Amino acid sequence: MKTALSVSARLLAASVCIAGGSAAAQAPIKIGEINSYKALPQNLVPYKQGWLLAQEEVNAAGGVLGRKLETVFRDDNGNPGDAVRMAEELLSRENVDILAGVTLSHVGLALTDFAKQKKVFFLASGPLSDKVVWDNGNRYTYRLRSGTHALASSVIGEAAKLGKKRWAVVYPNYEYGQAAVAAFKEGMKKVQPDIEFVAEQAPPLGKIDAGAVVQALADAKPDAIFNVMFGSDLTKLAREGKTRGLFEGRDVVSLLTGEPEYLDPLKGDAPVNWIVTGYPYANIDTPEHKAFLAAYQKKYNDYPRLNSIVGYATVKAIAAGVQKAGSTDTEKLIAAFKGLQFGSPFGPVVFRPQDNQSTLGIFVGRTAVQDGKGVMPSGSYVDGAKLQPPEEQIRKLRNAP
Repeated sequence: MKTALSVSARLLAASVCIAGGSAAAQAPIKIGEINSYKALPQNLVPYKQGWLLAQEEVNAAGGVLGRKLETVFRDDNGNPGDAVRMAEELLSRENVDILAGVTLSHVGLALTDFAKQKKVFFLASGPLSDKVVWDNGNRYTYRLRSGTHALASSVIGEAAKLGKKRWAVVYPNYEYGQAAVAAFKEGMKKVQPDIEFVAEQAPPLGKIDAGAVVQALADAKPDAIFNVMFGSDLTKLAREGKTRGLFEGRDVVSLLTGEPEYLDPLKGDAPVNWIVTGYPYANIDTPEHKAFLAAYQKKYNDYPRLNSIVGYATVKAIAAGVQKAGSTDTEKLIAAFKGLQFGSPFGPVVFRPQDNQSTLGIFVGRTAVQDGKGVMPSGSYVDGAKLQPPEEQIRKLRNAP
């Protein structure tokens, strides 16, 4: 009897272990996503939609390593301190495996430092400050979207073709705006040494006095304007500039303005013939993008925005990285993301080993108004790999291997 009971007990224990192991194997891979949902709804609603579409596709195909992806979303209120508190909570209470997200540069820098301090893997999806991967870069932080240097570099060729000597610049007075203008000035001086910057306006982010800014720019009588304003600041600047005739007879080169997020609110007041970076979603004729566009429109009955691409590609990158690593272990993820290639709606993308920056590229084109709506009807795609500084410059900037 004792022997029979002993055998039964061992069989029961074994079955419990097998069941427990199976349950552990099926536990979801948890991603902690932090972003400025309340502060930037025009960006983050389409971003989250793209994210959830990609997650749905990955899970429908069997997940990663036999496990589903699950995301815990948190709002950072556009505040670095809140973002760090959210990250702490996601790690300690939600037990997430990976941190990801962020749109605003100053928030991205805070979480870059947090990842280093806590030794946790962080995929920064959209902060544009290059300090995230260069000056403040660390082995735990990777970035998906191209930054300010790449954005400025992408338009310098078209800006130089204009042959204009006297330029004015206008930008939001924080990390992204300052860095973008610095990169544009440096790039333009290399290709056009006689260029002059005759006016500079740097209103606080979200607090532009459009009338005063437009008047100051007009008073300087520039031949061309380099604009880095976005969101509600861009809407106010574009409308006030149109009313006062600031853009008549002047060329404008403008970062981000060709993204539907920023053209849509302007409607018929959208600028015409500005050279911009953006997203001509209706006219990208590649199999990858056509498949993405069809899936997005089917799921949401709406067209994607640039941030839809960012959210979607972030999830696809995480899935590819975890698959390559064979684990969610931080050290294994760090190794796996070095040189990782994955598919995106813009085609193949690689994470550069030298600085943890992806090669997701940028579309450059011109704006138009069609049927009372601002659009970027077409654009040329520039591979992000072609928009980076020389290797020796990156080595000097980057503080970590």
